[in-house]
Amino acid sequence: MRAPVVLAGPGVPAGRRSDALAYLFDITATLGELAGVAAPAASEGQSLGPVLRGERSTGRESLLLAYKEVQRAVVTPEWKLIHYPRAERTQVFRLASDPGERHDLAADPAVAATRRTLEATLASAERRFDDPQGRGPSPRPPNIVVVFIDDLGYGDIGPFGATKQRTPNLDRMAREGMKLTSFYAAPACSVSRAQLLTGCYGPRVSVPWVFFPAGKQGLNPAEITAAERLRSLGYATACFGKWHLGDQPAFLPCRQGFDHYVGIPYSNDMQKRSAVTGEEVVPLLRDDRVVELLTDEAQRGIVGRCTDEAVAFIRGSKEKPFFLYVPHTAVHVPIFPSERFRGKSDNGRFGDWVEEVDWSVGKILDTLCDEGLDDDTLVIFTSDNGPWAAKGADGGSSGPLRGGKGSTWEGGVRVPTVAWWPGRIAAGTECGTMAGTIDLVPTFVSLAGGDMPREPVIDGRDISGLLLGTSREPARAVHYYFKGTTLEAVRAGRWKLAIASQGAGMGRGAVAAEASMESPRLYDLEADLGETTDVAAEHPAVVERLRGYVSPMQAELCGPQAPGRRPAGDVASPEFLYPVADVPAVGR
Repeated sequence: MRAPVVLAGPGVPAGRRSDALAYLFDITATLGELAGVAAPAASEGQSLGPVLRGERSTGRESLLLAYKEVQRAVVTPEWKLIHYPRAERTQVFRLASDPGERHDLAADPAVAATRRTLEATLASAERRFDDPQGRGPSPRPPNIVVVFIDDLGYGDIGPFGATKQRTPNLDRMAREGMKLTSFYAAPACSVSRAQLLTGCYGPRVSVPWVFFPAGKQGLNPAEITAAERLRSLGYATACFGKWHLGDQPAFLPCRQGFDHYVGIPYSNDMQKRSAVTGEEVVPLLRDDRVVELLTDEAQRGIVGRCTDEAVAFIRGSKEKPFFLYVPHTAVHVPIFPSERFRGKSDNGRFGDWVEEVDWSVGKILDTLCDEGLDDDTLVIFTSDNGPWAAKGADGGSSGPLRGGKGSTWEGGVRVPTVAWWPGRIAAGTECGTMAGTIDLVPTFVSLAGGDMPREPVIDGRDISGLLLGTSREPARAVHYYFKGTTLEAVRAGRWKLAIASQGAGMGRGAVAAEASMESPRLYDLEADLGETTDVAAEHPAVVERLRGYVSPMQAELCGPQAPGRRPAGDVASPEFLYPVADVPAVGR
């Protein structure tokens, strides 16, 4: 089935060879792109234009092949699995080292996890095309757990170099799973939460910055969240922790695809004075209803309460696949470790709270193991942005990275991330390939056996191949660094081009310190992870190439009338969720 193809034309570099995975109908899609003609909605073809132009080295993540009723096969850039439906026989070949398909590895224990991944990919494709030769009912899709920490820096947990606070459970996750070292969020919390749940850059869904109590705007209920997509595929869904995508009833979790919610609807520092008690409080919600007003002292138990809810949900939902989202309020200031963790670390109360977060992760992992669900569950641990460096000892560490929360330096947006799925994600692995929170929605849908529709447009891409070891390609050729609706930088491969002034992070002093920097500035992130040396003058061709990515995205998403932006959710008369005295908020 493999055939030689020769392509030549304007803009196609001469003398190049590509091993990009492609199929015959991709030629039609390629010609259409070159001619400016959009592919029909039902087309299976994918344009090879980016491969021809050298923007990426591979085409498809996988291909489904069939020969009459005799063979079904799935091919990735490295592997090939062939199933013989009539004989109930399976072969596995490592094409990277055995292109002649002479050494069948199907029975090799060392490739058992790869075989399961390829079989799941084939089964998903067979269901999609209603293949009569398919292998019957598919195995249950995986449970999905996301533990999302607030303001946790790149250098704040053991797998990423922390030494002043102990994180044995996260160390275990990394030891048994994968550490992702080039994983991106947004510079601020509401934006990252919108990105994680919609698969879109913040400006696309009109979530440019942070929402405040009783605000008019929130995540538009018309957006389709990860919870809604997974619930439509038969998943139970729950969210326990900080929401921060609008506190009006129309914006709350149970209106956005979650069956259950317990938590604080915004940041833990957005206290208001209760008109009833006179104390500074934040509301604790159960589903859509305020059930308690939390004082600072009561907030000390919030990580434990959300963890208990998560454990109960796992135990009560194990008969069907579930999506569990645990966005802890920790470690956002003010810092509130519970009594049992106070003074436990060598890094003050901040380190104490990190250790409590680690305990929470351990409780979730142990529950999955106790219930026999560990082999059937993908767990993602990550953060919404970098550390709030302006808060000093309460603000965390970006480790080797420059900047922090509120900035588009790496320290503001590159976040510590660990993925765990025993038997599916190879133990002790590390992935430095570019990916981010916007990629989680399409990844989860793919693993659940669903398909992402072409509309509405999202920015994320399926990275299940990265997690499962069947691909090493980045989610996209270019990553865009937005602050609000301003595009401040772009990254392609090892190169990052800053096109605007970048503050060091949130806090007046930090922002002013670097506001006058000239642009564009070019950084080689492979040689200079800390972004200390501008090499734009030495690489003018790279600067021009990356500049070419800027204008199209600015035209699409930057500015209030940008055609790619969808409207925010908006209510005419917002109200506080509880009676509030007429005083300003304590925090921001």
